[in-house]
Amino acid sequence: MEVNLYNKSLVEKVQLYALMMSPVLDRESLYSDCTEEYVKPAEPMEGDEVTIYLRTGRNNPEHVFLLTDEQRMEMQYERSEGIFDFYYAKVTMGRRPFHYCFEVVTGCMNCYYNQRGVMSERQDYYNFKLIPGLKTPDWAKGAVIYQIFVDRFCNGDPSNDPLDREYSYIGEGIRQIKDWDKYPDAMDVRSFYGGDLQGVMDKLDYLQGLGIDVIYFNPLFVSPSNHKYDIQDYDYIDPHFGRIVKDEGETLIEWDNSNSHASRYICRVTDKENLEASNQLFIELVEEVHRRGMKVIIDGVFNHCGSFNKWLDRECIYQNQEGYESGAYIDEYSPYHDYFSFSDRFRFPYNDSYDGWWGHDTLPKLNYEASPQLVEEILRIARKWVSPPFNADGWRLDVAADLGHSPEYNHFFWRKFREAVKEANPNAIILAEHYGDPCSWLEGGEWDTVMNYDAFMEPITWFLTGMEKHSDEYRGDLLGNARSFFDAMSHHMSRFTAQSMQVAMNELSNHDHSRFLTRTNHRVGRTAYAGPEAASEGINKAVFRSAVVIQMTWVGAPTIYYGDEAGVCGWTDPDNRRTYPWGKEDLELIEFHRQIIRIHKENPALMRGSYHPLIIGNQCLSYGRFKGKNRIAVMVNNSQEEVTLYVPVWKLGVEPNSVMEVLMHSTSDGYTCEGEGYIVKNNVIKVVLGAFSSMVVREK
Repeated sequence: MEVNLYNKSLVEKVQLYALMMSPVLDRESLYSDCTEEYVKPAEPMEGDEVTIYLRTGRNNPEHVFLLTDEQRMEMQYERSEGIFDFYYAKVTMGRRPFHYCFEVVTGCMNCYYNQRGVMSERQDYYNFKLIPGLKTPDWAKGAVIYQIFVDRFCNGDPSNDPLDREYSYIGEGIRQIKDWDKYPDAMDVRSFYGGDLQGVMDKLDYLQGLGIDVIYFNPLFVSPSNHKYDIQDYDYIDPHFGRIVKDEGETLIEWDNSNSHASRYICRVTDKENLEASNQLFIELVEEVHRRGMKVIIDGVFNHCGSFNKWLDRECIYQNQEGYESGAYIDEYSPYHDYFSFSDRFRFPYNDSYDGWWGHDTLPKLNYEASPQLVEEILRIARKWVSPPFNADGWRLDVAADLGHSPEYNHFFWRKFREAVKEANPNAIILAEHYGDPCSWLEGGEWDTVMNYDAFMEPITWFLTGMEKHSDEYRGDLLGNARSFFDAMSHHMSRFTAQSMQVAMNELSNHDHSRFLTRTNHRVGRTAYAGPEAASEGINKAVFRSAVVIQMTWVGAPTIYYGDEAGVCGWTDPDNRRTYPWGKEDLELIEFHRQIIRIHKENPALMRGSYHPLIIGNQCLSYGRFKGKNRIAVMVNNSQEEVTLYVPVWKLGVEPNSVMEVLMHSTSDGYTCEGEGYIVKNNVIKVVLGAFSSMVVREK
């Protein structure tokens, strides 16, 4: 250190001299998180004594403090491992969330450590957090999930296919698409390809062989659209996905779009024989999935229903059907009147002045605040599907934060929802679709976790492709920007608890965004003006493989959108809902997924271990995962040039002269699960990565 003492006061000179003579504070060795390696027990209950650990450099700090909202507690030395020391403090959990960080002091130097890492000043916003009583299902921690948009996955039973003009939807008769390989139209919502639950049943061997732990279904309940986010009857699986045992009536004639005349459709979706048979198929499917050691998550759309819904019955489908009450659209005195909000209370019968979600009259907004009966009905439905005989393993909640008319009410409702679901099935998961900070929803009384846009899908998309997740924007400044990637990840991950992060749904693609493989072409586009063929032009499968490597080695539950593993491309909705290409799959890409899923599941560090960034470079990055002696490093080169990385695996606890074996090496030409090991020299491994390549290595 070179210091100019000229014109310094005596006090300043003494202070500078003391600083120069002070031992150096080893900031690089500091580490802690809220996994079970550093918090014991990791999911404490009120009244539990909890031991919290901090890792430091060997013989480095003079004092280590645990800082909470109320106190500054000196931590005690416990043990040494290699080049690290471990300090601990014991605290007793109260009823409220417990926030903490660390202060480390050596000589005249000090620093703070929180969820963002080492800080020069204390920043409580990023403190670690323990929620007494919060537990997320163990089966979901690091689980590999497979999302199925049922109409486009596999047609196992042609007898239940929707028919041309079986009914009218948004002003026109629906269409039966008989060419399975046809691209979705720009206006696709009324087009049906015939995928169903029998098709899923037929492909369970494939899913099990791929290594899938959980199947997440887009909505399955009776609904008129192919996406089924406009629920018609929450109590039954749609017979077009299930079984049609009674099939009477006629489709609509060409000039008639009145669904009160759609007798074939009315029979199919209101007759209890069809509805009960479809529920029975779901029961059989879940039983078979469970027999194979897998789980099932279903989609709950509780913010709004559909204009076809039996509670509203705008289409007059249920008006004259036995066993159904009058809908609120038809009858002012309907038992469901308060389920909706009508701006004109004098317009009955056939009152179309109800509130629609975002103004869509096909999506009537449910009016929870005005109807305790509606609240109880939805809670009954929540319990029903996670209980025998259906036994679903959890709910994914559509646009969950928009449920009521205020944030306060939404928190109130989701607390009641969690109580109902967890009472019926304590091991059921509750995960929500949510954009933005999820912190207030993950305090232990509402959701378990979220679909992880902010702390996964968006940062990985910007870094690897420079594209916005809908393919609506290209940002060259974010392409390959590892600093932005890690900053975004660490900021957004800090808003989760550890147990919420471990079960977060980490997706590359889904039914609302463009396919990740399409984003690798760096092209802004949508199917309406770019055309579907363009979604497959200029793609880079090597970049996609790097994305999957990150997905399978990051913290959370990696979630594959059906067909991604087979090379399916597509712009955003509706082009992202192409059919699974049975018989035309990219078999090499499928085998790559099978191998990286195997690697994910064979390593405890990747399922629920700690995470540590290692290298923040230009167009390249590295990070590590570790749990006990299972230590893994991941390296990614997102450039067209070869790079040499000196990976500091010592930060993961890897000893000098250890050997790091190659588990996966993806290159611009393909991939391999073999390779020469890397010997740790001077606490690092030297790795040469070619263009658009990635590698996963593990300490032997």
